Amino acid sequence: MGKLYLVPTPIGNLEDITFRAIKVLNEVDVILAEDTRTSGKLLKHFEITTPLQSHHMHNEHKMVDSLVKKLQSGAQLALISDAGTPAISDPGFLLTRACIENNIAVECLPGATAFVPALVNSGLPNDRFVFEGFLPIKKGRQTRLIQLAEETRTMVFYESPHKLIKTLTHFAEYFGEERSISASRELTKMYEETIRGTIKEVLAHFTVKPPKGEFVLVVKGKK
Repeated sequence: MGKLYLVPTPIGNLEDITFRAIKVLNEVDVILAEDTRTSGKLLKHFEITTPLQSHHMHNEHKMVDSLVKKLQSGAQLALISDAGTPAISDPGFLLTRACIENNIAVECLPGATAFVPALVNSGLPNDRFVFEGFLPIKKGRQTRLIQLAEETRTMVFYESPHKLIKTLTHFAEYFGEERSISASRELTKMYEETIRGTIKEVLAHFTVKPPKGEFVLVVKGKK
């Protein structure tokens, strides 16, 4: 019986990969990658020559059965996403669940993920929090925001730059514009930045300064 390794990769700074992650990626038979072009650059940097196979949100449903059979035959596979920990707003859950259902060993290595440093760096309560990832784009968005307006724990969201203003505007509408928020972008990269304040203040900042890079939004819960 083979084994599936879930291997976190850097979210920006390549020095954030672990020695163990490099060791596993060198030793497995195949690396399943969300985007082989993106991951190819990472592997080339660390001189890892293990074969790559595409595994992303558009083909993961079709691939699960064949990958399970490959693991059952003894293959050692590693799953990586473009950045961060697999299955956190990225592919990985379906294959992990299938492995567990078929008694195939799964091991997740510790490593980079964007929401943890953003949460800790926010200055907002982090003893209890809820990770929401990306909000629904259209269907179910309003319903989710209404529910979250009553959430007392700190809330963590992911957002892309071109949707940031819309999301902050919705936060002001449903959570109140005086609610505290921290917006972190380009984490671990050269232009890393965290803007803290009320939703109104952060919205005003990015209205004047067009947002760039991927964002982690940390919002204080309801009192």
